[in-house]
Amino acid sequence: MSSTEPRRTALDALHRSLGATMTDFAGWDMPLRYGSERDEHNAVRTRAGLFDLSHMGEITVTGPQAAELLNFALVGNIASVGVGCARYTMICQADGGILDDLIVYRLGETEYLVVANASNAQVVLDALTGRAAGFDAEVRDDRDAYALIAVQGPQAPGILASLTDADLDGLKYYAGLPGTVAGVPALIARTGYTGEDGFELFVAPSHAEALWQALTKAGEPAGLVPCGLSCRDTLRLEAGMPLYGHELSRELTPFDAGLGRVVKFEKEGDFVGREALAEAATRAAENPPRVLVGLIAEGRRVPRAGYAVVAGGEVIGEVTSGAPSPTLGRPIAMAYVDPAHATPGTAGVGVDIRGSHEPYEVVALPFYKRQK
Repeated sequence: MSSTEPRRTALDALHRSLGATMTDFAGWDMPLRYGSERDEHNAVRTRAGLFDLSHMGEITVTGPQAAELLNFALVGNIASVGVGCARYTMICQADGGILDDLIVYRLGETEYLVVANASNAQVVLDALTGRAAGFDAEVRDDRDAYALIAVQGPQAPGILASLTDADLDGLKYYAGLPGTVAGVPALIARTGYTGEDGFELFVAPSHAEALWQALTKAGEPAGLVPCGLSCRDTLRLEAGMPLYGHELSRELTPFDAGLGRVVKFEKEGDFVGREALAEAATRAAENPPRVLVGLIAEGRRVPRAGYAVVAGGEVIGEVTSGAPSPTLGRPIAMAYVDPAHATPGTAGVGVDIRGSHEPYEVVALPFYKRQK
């Protein structure tokens, strides 16, 4: 197979049999939608949706100094993560720019699973491998060892509970435990990227189809539907969750992105980017950077990434993500804007959509928050 051919997940044939519209995403052939992306979106908000996320990049870090390596390579305090728990963190360049945002699961005393975005998996793998020099730890590319299936939505706990004996009630948000689902060994995680409750199931690729079919059957009475990447994007946008390449990039530090809380200066030892990030933190305190805000359209025109945010004839920011919101019934966007225009309700803010300044309301993120 030539290197230009997209990679296919273990569920590729199944997606096609379901009539999925496929698209190239970060070198993978992935389902964009199966039918109506609005219906898929609404199913996750009100019932449940089933996602193939096998394009995500899994990297295993093991060995006596695995925790020390990850503390040095990443900005978070990974050594303080308990076994069975997970942490959202970032890997930065020496200059503080964000290489990727990650979830790290501690599977055992000396074993961690790092999950990277599909588009950055190789970059993260290369960076971790390079930064492992001098540590008694091994970095392993496990992208081919896992398929990843997510079931998201208010009905997700009930659906999964019917297929596993694992203690789902005891599995808190940002945790992961080994278990068996429909007879398939899995790492059961509860991290989510939709704004809803739900679970991610890391399994061997050879078990993916059986698990998908079992979840489909168990979820049928609850109204579960297969969901593509298109509704995943509108779901995470409504939930105010950043996407690498949109709200996060190498040009931004965590402090520029309003996520300085993930940088743990108090942890022991040096870490890549510490000096630059300390300067970024000081800079942000003295001269606040642009703020990530929500924008809700007063009209019907949809803003897209890269569109200018304007006020009083001046450019005051830039849209990072925009789409019609099925839940709100209006177009929405996330944008970085000058602090002077970041307060919810700020008057006179618009988005330049092909030369026309369309009025937008500035709101606090997220647009949508589920009822606990």
